[in-house]
Amino acid sequence: MTDSYIYVITALLPLSACMLVFQVNPYHALVIRGILGAVAALVYAMFGAADVALTEALVGTMLAITLYAVAVRSSLTMRLGVIQDWEEVEADGESLAEGKTKPDFGELMDDLRTILSKHYMRLELVTYTDRETLHRALIEKEVHGTCTEDEGWLFEQDQRGLAQGATQKASPQDDQDQVGQEYETLPYHTQTRVQRLYEIMQSELSLSATSLSYVNVPEAGGDH
Repeated sequence: MTDSYIYVITALLPLSACMLVFQVNPYHALVIRGILGAVAALVYAMFGAADVALTEALVGTMLAITLYAVAVRSSLTMRLGVIQDWEEVEADGESLAEGKTKPDFGELMDDLRTILSKHYMRLELVTYTDRETLHRALIEKEVHGTCTEDEGWLFEQDQRGLAQGATQKASPQDDQDQVGQEYETLPYHTQTRVQRLYEIMQSELSLSATSLSYVNVPEAGGDH
């Protein structure tokens, strides 16, 4: 049977289609979609439908894959708004206020990137100049979430310094209670307007450095 190879190549169509349907990773699905289109174009060419094969190769494969790739990259990105000066905080893990140290902001972002990567997502930091602009960006859906410095944490640091200066003879139990009260407020506060992102961070993100809240933003148009 000289044409047996045609049946073998044709059998690749349903096989690659099944692999595409059951693929979880969207980037792997793009590759399989390209293979499916190439096999389909080859089958059309073998049966003498050169025009259909060319259309499948150009539109059904190349153009479709390009559009899918753009859609996947944009939809699987979490845009997180931060204050512009925090680039220094991410670099050295120090607060700009009076040199007080706090948990490294860069480590928090690394943890978030790791969690998002498990869901085939990536993190994009978007910087803003002040809190008001940052909050407006969240409400107007320019970003999916925000991460801000919790001013209560620095206030507790100041209160602790004053208390230590005034009560040098405090008992060890009093010092332990004071430290426990200090960390009731976490250094950072993270907000998101996307319910799915909130569920992911709530279940998988270590909330030892940041508090987490969900913001219900009224629908004024299509979300991105």
